[in-house]
Amino acid sequence: MKRFKLFIACSLIIFSGVSLMAQPKPWVVPANFKSMKNTVVFGDASTKAGQALYTRNCASCHGRAGLGDGVKARALKTFPGDFSKADFQAQTDGDLFYKTKIGRDEMPKYEGKLSDEDIWNVVNYMRSFKK
Repeated sequence: MKRFKLFIACSLIIFSGVSLMAQPKPWVVPANFKSMKNTVVFGDASTKAGQALYTRNCASCHGRAGLGDGVKARALKTFPGDFSKADFQAQTDGDLFYKTKIGRDEMPKYEGKLSDEDIWNVVNYMRSFKK
């Protein structure tokens, strides 16, 4: 009986530690990025270009509809986010630009891989996931 209680106690401690690690830490965006204005006009041409870039670079983790259910999402330590939710959509375009360009942890940086214009097109496309 003592071993069983010890096993349960250890399991709870391990589970608690793992679940705490899986919580994403706040992502602080520098003020100069936060206040950036999107330099690409939102419209059909931009969202179409953004969709192609998103499909090629982002959908494997974030999912085709931005729900965080891409084929690689299960292998990630943290949930990649649901782009249709209000808290995601409430971020500034500059927030989304920074996070895409600079990345962190499991989110790769796209600086040097995508041009700034391409990143803005992806930001415009991510806006289309709003419910």
